[in-house]
Amino acid sequence: MDRLIYTAASAARSLMLRQDGLANNLANANTPGFRADQVAFRAVPVRGEGMATRVVSLEASAGFDERSGALESTGRALDVAVLGKGWLAVQAADGSEAYTRAGALQVNSEGVLSSPGGLPVASEGGTLSIPAGSTVTIAADGTVSARASNGAAQQVGRIKLVNPPAADMRKGPDGLMRTSTGEDAAADPAVRLQAGALEGSNVNVVEAMVGMIAASRQFETQMKLLQNAEQNDQRAAQLLAPR
Repeated sequence: MDRLIYTAASAARSLMLRQDGLANNLANANTPGFRADQVAFRAVPVRGEGMATRVVSLEASAGFDERSGALESTGRALDVAVLGKGWLAVQAADGSEAYTRAGALQVNSEGVLSSPGGLPVASEGGTLSIPAGSTVTIAADGTVSARASNGAAQQVGRIKLVNPPAADMRKGPDGLMRTSTGEDAAADPAVRLQAGALEGSNVNVVEAMVGMIAASRQFETQMKLLQNAEQNDQRAAQLLAPR
């Protein structure tokens, strides 16, 4: 069978994966703190009898786009944006530590400071419990303070802020970042927050749309190559058929 079938099929599969990644980026264009996924592929020669004249494309994880999104002022006390590089630490559903840039924090029904997804925000001493009926303020270094209705103020704790190298970070299926080794990142006192603001997604909508159109056109080309391979097989069968 012509190897064209395998090379065209692998290219079509890769283009479908690229389309999925671009569609996911586009769907999260308005998600605060979202980091765009980068999809890349590498060409690998097909090994077999004869010369390696065919290549297939294999997915090569390119990680995510580490550029910061635009800041939008909200005036809400629990909204925070990481300035420059860095991450907020949260406690994932499986109990492990994960990292996010989504800063629309909230206080859950148990009085614990949580991420937009309901995950407890991590501190150097565990989670951050907010006294009922108090007003919360978050300093640039992540220190969380609560002021009661009688004016008494107390420090609740400090949000764990980390800044591991981008090359050591991996995005999980839940959209949260983790270190490639699975170990907890060390707190970085140099990371700073801006209260009353949110960081937008860093997805470039125009680039994502153009990429989706290009991937669609390339997919159509691979489908035509598969049709040509089928027609060639049919013609060859007719020529070799006994008469």
